[in-house]
This record gives sequence, C-alpha cells and structure tokens, in this order.
Amino acid sequence: MARVLMIVSAADSLTMRDGTEHPTGFWAEELVVAHRALRRAGHTVDLATPGGRRPTVDGSSLAPDATGGPERADEFRAYLQEIDAELSAPGVLADVDAHDYDAVVLPGGHGPMADLVHDPSLGRILATADRTGRLIAPFCHGPAGLLSAQDDGTFLFAGRRLTAFTNQEELTGGTGDNTPWFLETVLREKGAVVETGPAWASHVVRDANLISGQNPGSSQAVADVLLEALAD
Repeated sequence: MARVLMIVSAADSLTMRDGTEHPTGFWAEELVVAHRALRRAGHTVDLATPGGRRPTVDGSSLAPDATGGPERADEFRAYLQEIDAELSAPGVLADVDAHDYDAVVLPGGHGPMADLVHDPSLGRILATADRTGRLIAPFCHGPAGLLSAQDDGTFLFAGRRLTAFTNQEELTGGTGDNTPWFLETVLREKGAVVETGPAWASHVVRDANLISGQNPGSSQAVADVLLEALAD
C-alpha cells in the first residue's frame, strides 16, 4: 500500500480585492472525499499544513446547498469529526521529506490562495515529487499551491496540462468580482496549459504524474484516477 501526503491550507481568511477579509479554509467535500477514498483503499494518509497549524474548514462548504443536501452535509461533518485527532495535529510542512511519500494531494477551498501559493516548503516538496515521478494531485483551488514551485522565477509546471477552478466558476459561484486574483488566469500566465470542462461539471486532467481536478464536484473523479495510478 502507498503512503500519501495530503497538504492542507492553514489559512482561515483571504484578503479580497477591496481589502476586506473573507472567511475561508479547506473545502469539506474535497478533503473528505479524497481522504476517505484513499483510506478505504488501504493507503496511509498523512496530513500536513504550514507550521503544523490546525486547518479550518470553510463553513460555507458544509451548507446543505453546497454539499447537495443536509444528509451529505452531515456525512462530511461526521467524517471530519472521525479524523479530528489528525486535523488537530497535522505534520509541519517544513519538516516533510517528499521521498517518504508516493503521492502528494492538495485539496482546495480558497485557503491555498492565501498561504500555499507562496509557501517555500511546498515548492520544495512539489519540485522533489515531480522530479522523482511521484504523483501530484491538486484539485479545485488546490492548484494554487503549484505556483509555489518556482526555479529562479520560472514556474516548474509551465507547459504541463492541468485543470483548476475556472474564472467562470469563480465569478458565478466563488467569490465573484471581489476575488483578489483568478487562479485560471494566473496559471495560464505562468505557462500552464489549462484545460477546462463545463462549469461545475466533473473534469479531470492527467499529464503523466500530475492529476488535477476542476472543482469540488471533481473530487471523487480525482480520487478514482489517483487510486488507479497508485495501483499501477
């Protein structure tokens, strides 16, 4: 069985275009679906955050209209409670050695846009993981973390095919016009080959060891492709 590192944002707010603070964190569905699928398949999943701080769940991600109904919201809450001890004591990102893992998973929520995007430890981990062919699976806003991987100002994932939360999705169901920056736009500007599907539909792109998903609804599909890749 594989050992998987799940890197989670420790941010609980995002500074918006107008200077206000927007409460945020990780998106419940994304963490729960990926974590649960990997565990059920028998893999070991270790959580890590910047500074080893407890991650905050984005409260809006547990609202019934965001989860698909109250039963699913309760399901996500129950799973987060089940792994509460792990969430309370994640590993310190700066202490992580990518060689210890077979895959690196980055769920979203807007949190990664606040902290992971600039985290040098994450950049180091991703550079090592990619250089050694380990699987890297960011989804929704998780691909913001890829932007931390720079070499003398050059984006290490330039030229790679991937997907991420789209500008259309941000404008129609994200933080709208007040978004401080648009993930799809910045990834394109940095040289990534961003391939998007219909807004809010499940969409996964695999480019060798890089497996990315577009939005929360892509969580299960990302997990499925990652599980297939781990099995190979």
